[in-house]
Amino acid sequence: MQRRSFLQKLIYSASALAAGSVPYGLAYMMAPPVMAESRNIVLPPGALKDPDEFNKACIGCGLCGEVCPPRCIRFHKMSGKHKLNTPYIDVAEKGCILCNKCMEICPTEALTEMPREKIDMGIAQIDRAACYPWVDKGICGACVLICPLAEKAIGFDFANIYRPVVKEGCVGCGLCVEVCPHPSQPIWVVERSQGTIVKHRV
Repeated sequence: MQRRSFLQKLIYSASALAAGSVPYGLAYMMAPPVMAESRNIVLPPGALKDPDEFNKACIGCGLCGEVCPPRCIRFHKMSGKHKLNTPYIDVAEKGCILCNKCMEICPTEALTEMPREKIDMGIAQIDRAACYPWVDKGICGACVLICPLAEKAIGFDFANIYRPVVKEGCVGCGLCVEVCPHPSQPIWVVERSQGTIVKHRV
């Protein structure tokens, strides 16, 4: 009898716990948490500059991701209703090769076709306190060699042919971030207003 009473109480407690968690589950599904922004998260090439306008214009069709040769385009899934299914690129995982295919296929004004040199996804920024050539820890140059815009976007320091320097022609494709061999990742893509060099506090 006592065992039966114990089982009944156990079932009742489990049911109450399950019922009590329903509102929280519904709240999570209806208003999922917003993904924290990363310095290496950029919009695809040709995207409207205003993020809100881009989110309104994008219909979440996924065509840009389908035609992307390097498969660098991802889609927001748990970022709230305004970003849901909209595309983004995490250049630390896979950079953009500036092939223009996503801009060509976009059925809305979210992505506008333009020359590679006019694209503005951001700009590469180098932390000279962590980059191997800049702290005399070795020779690299991977970022310079991989850049699809060559000397217009990145080159070597005039005084030292092994130290990379980002130029204003950089469009933020992020291939340099993808190939950087340094574990601390001394190069990343940021908003253009932040400049090409990390300014450390003295």
